[in-house]
Amino acid sequence: MPQNDPKTDPILANAWKTKAGRDLTDAELLAMPESEYMSDQQLDFFRACLKKQKDDLLANAGETTEHLREDTSIVPDPADRATIEEEHALELRTRDRERKLLKKITQSISRIEAGDYGYCDETGEPIGLGRLLARPTATLSLEAQQRRELKQKLFGD
Repeated sequence: MPQNDPKTDPILANAWKTKAGRDLTDAELLAMPESEYMSDQQLDFFRACLKKQKDDLLANAGETTEHLREDTSIVPDPADRATIEEEHALELRTRDRERKLLKKITQSISRIEAGDYGYCDETGEPIGLGRLLARPTATLSLEAQQRRELKQKLFGD
């Protein structure tokens, strides 16, 4: 019979005792006791996760530069040229979003080093493992983020 709660699975619940943080799976991380929140192992897990994301983004940036260089040939048909320009614009917008994410990743790694990672900027409460797994660059708890989004919706930026 499969078990839904990772904390009740003895294999998952005890894996953290024998593994390095970066070697833990998401389920093993979630199965860790509350007392281990932002322990050295969990910080190691998130540091490795953020570093991998950063490396992937930097690799993608290099590919974009190559792709944009390849497509600089002169295309006589205006429709084809417009399509190529639209693809370039889309790719550049994507890279701009990735650039902003790269900045957040760097800030998150700095927060790990400073000992602030995993805690809400506004309330100081734990952000929670589930939210950090979904968005490792999160700086606000879910409640604080919802309050901020509601204020933005009501009053604008």
